Amino acid sequence: MENMEVGKVFGGIYIGKKVLITGHTGFKGTWLSIWLKLLGAEVYGYALEPQSKGGNFIRCGLENEISHKIGDIRDMQMFQEYLTLIKPDICFHLAAQPLVLESYKDPRETFETNMMGTVNFFEAVRMTPSVKVAVNVTTDKCYDNKEWVWGYREDDPMGGKDPYSASKGCSELITSSYLYSYFDQNNTCAIASARAGNVIGGGDWAENRIVPDFFRAINKGKEIYLRNPNATRPWQHVLDPLSGYLQLAAMLWENKESYQGGWNFGPATQSHFSVKDLAEKMIQYMGHGSLSYVNEKSILHEANLLKLDISKAVNHLQWYPVLDFDETVRFTVEGYQADIQSNLILSARQSQIKEYIALAREKNIQWAK
Repeated sequence: MENMEVGKVFGGIYIGKKVLITGHTGFKGTWLSIWLKLLGAEVYGYALEPQSKGGNFIRCGLENEISHKIGDIRDMQMFQEYLTLIKPDICFHLAAQPLVLESYKDPRETFETNMMGTVNFFEAVRMTPSVKVAVNVTTDKCYDNKEWVWGYREDDPMGGKDPYSASKGCSELITSSYLYSYFDQNNTCAIASARAGNVIGGGDWAENRIVPDFFRAINKGKEIYLRNPNATRPWQHVLDPLSGYLQLAAMLWENKESYQGGWNFGPATQSHFSVKDLAEKMIQYMGHGSLSYVNEKSILHEANLLKLDISKAVNHLQWYPVLDFDETVRFTVEGYQADIQSNLILSARQSQIKEYIALAREKNIQWAK
């Protein structure tokens, strides 16, 4: 698939647009940067230094592929000055402290980054007339999780027992407040929030995450230790929610009034599997590896069951996840194999995006036509 053909998806909205990504050095931010480049956008980033030398930002050489500034989203003045300088058309806010266990270690930093970072993002957007669309990316953990068996809908209450989840619930409330206080009038920026499940894929080497821990253990020839094997999660390859974010922003660009507010981008209902299911399926694709199942009681709260209802995105954005569970695992394993075996990481990421678009077309998904 040629790059010119790739650029036509999402209605060709991104061709020639200036797109800013906060958190562009992180896992999802790097994948989004790579995809937007393929779509023909001018990509800009604002984020902290990359935390991992094994992650996409360094391994893909993204410093030479996009324009970016190293900065803290908590520094309102620096962020505002950067937006004033580059005058972006579309902004995606991904800068965050993204880990539940880390939020227990440093709750203050988590709340400052995830709450005040959201305030700073929307304040800067509000003061930058060039911005026509802004999407705040949060998480499925923003919901007040009752661990019931049906999926959460966009109008369910926000909440969170751990600092990370609470901070993301607050980020959603901040988004709603800015929408109705500042962005609900004519000739203002269109804003929305996007909530995804447990996102996996090549290039994620964060600590205390099941998939990076799995591949670290595989590389060392050690058993894979599963802290909570029966916990059920909405597993998604990173490209599935990213396609939702891109479709949402494209629709906001075309029709502000119809698409503002919160949106879920989770897997299909049948793609909710346990940690154990995921690990066993990855071993099946890898052809080797062994597991250690240990259910340990912890004083730190982690949800056992969490599902998203994606009916709103399916019916109103014509968005649907492209990959089933087997395809999600295959894409993930192949992504990590590229990390381990190849130096051509950027090319591997671009190839997966193109394969993903081709699969979306085969499945007749609207944004890929």
